[in-house]
Amino acid sequence: MFQKVHLQLTAMCAGTITAVLIIMSLCYLYVSEKNLYENQYHSFQNDINTIATSLEQQTVISMEWLSKMESRGNYTFYVLDNGIPFLYNRLNGFSDSPDELILLDKCLSAYQNSQEYSMIELELQTGGLYNACLHMEFPFDPDGGRHEYYASVIELVREDSTLQVVILFPLAFLKEQILSQRIRFFLINLTACLLLALFSFFFTGRLLAPIIESRQKQTAFVAAASHELRTPLAVILSAAECCRDATSERQTGFLDTIRQEGALLTSLVNDMLTLSASDSQRLPFHQAPVELDTLLINTYEAFEPLAADKKLTLTISLPEDALPLCHADADRLSQLLQVLLSNAISYTPEGGSIDLTLAYQKNHFCLTVADTGIGIPPEDQKKIFDRFYRAEKSRSAKGHFGLGLSIALEIVKLHHGTIRVDSRPGGGSVFTVTLPI
Repeated sequence: MFQKVHLQLTAMCAGTITAVLIIMSLCYLYVSEKNLYENQYHSFQNDINTIATSLEQQTVISMEWLSKMESRGNYTFYVLDNGIPFLYNRLNGFSDSPDELILLDKCLSAYQNSQEYSMIELELQTGGLYNACLHMEFPFDPDGGRHEYYASVIELVREDSTLQVVILFPLAFLKEQILSQRIRFFLINLTACLLLALFSFFFTGRLLAPIIESRQKQTAFVAAASHELRTPLAVILSAAECCRDATSERQTGFLDTIRQEGALLTSLVNDMLTLSASDSQRLPFHQAPVELDTLLINTYEAFEPLAADKKLTLTISLPEDALPLCHADADRLSQLLQVLLSNAISYTPEGGSIDLTLAYQKNHFCLTVADTGIGIPPEDQKKIFDRFYRAEKSRSAKGHFGLGLSIALEIVKLHHGTIRVDSRPGGGSVFTVTLPI
């Protein structure tokens, strides 16, 4: 299921960013190509102005000058003197082939059909122009499609003589430049799309990782809880079945077994409800000023008889100086200490010792529970706070389901503190809880 969601999120993320990238690229290309055409057209107009001014100042138009003007801008000149072609046209390679004549005819037709040409003709007919040089530039396509040329027609009017110069500037190189730019953008966008797909796959995988981990933990929690619930339930059902045919004395023993297993079930369910409330952030938490030394003394007095029954030495160490109050939930801290001391008593063999210590330094309280028990292997020290995790079978004491330290961790998080476990020299474990004041 998560693999399908991962792929869908990758497609959505990469597709959205790719669509934005493509739209931006197309907009840029449109503006860039438009500017290229406009800049080239303005450059063409400036060149025509220069050529027209030079023509107006000359009395004789030489072939050398025409050739020089052509080579300057990669232009093609076609000159007509009173409608008669110049010899220069043939010498320069402009033949009388039908295609070239049709191209010239279409260019002149486009010029003559323009509104500006009509105004020029009107002034000429009314005698308003003498010794004038007029020119007009326009985009030109002989096939009526996209512009293939920039064209200009210069008319040099001198009394009864009219000189026409048709100038064509092919746009093939500009179109090649635009095509090259489009190919570059296509390759850049293609590379970017591939990189975005890889990044989206990695990024969405990182986003889904906590959800997948949470789902896996939830599944493991349900499976472990089912396993832990099954054993006491099986014992209760078995004892209840045996009560039917048992004597009164044996029934009492079976009822005691049912009561003990029921108490274990109650403890397990309460722990599970506590963790569930913590996950949904509904765990009751009431902060108030707390005297930690008093809290530790009360906890010590409650557990000292239990330690003595197991022939363990339970000691407490408190600072000699007066301690500031700690803003915390006294009930939750008491529950935390009960978990740590209960584990220490359960996993410390007879004759061992348990030390309960309180220290204060740098605006932090430090609670320590150290035992001389069986210890925790280094490879398991990072896992013991996981739910239902027990380091080894030897630590699976009756009544311990592997939830106590998970609850302790949640309580410490509520207080914005830290908890860690270390191995004690000579054997045993040291649990250290740090709480801010």
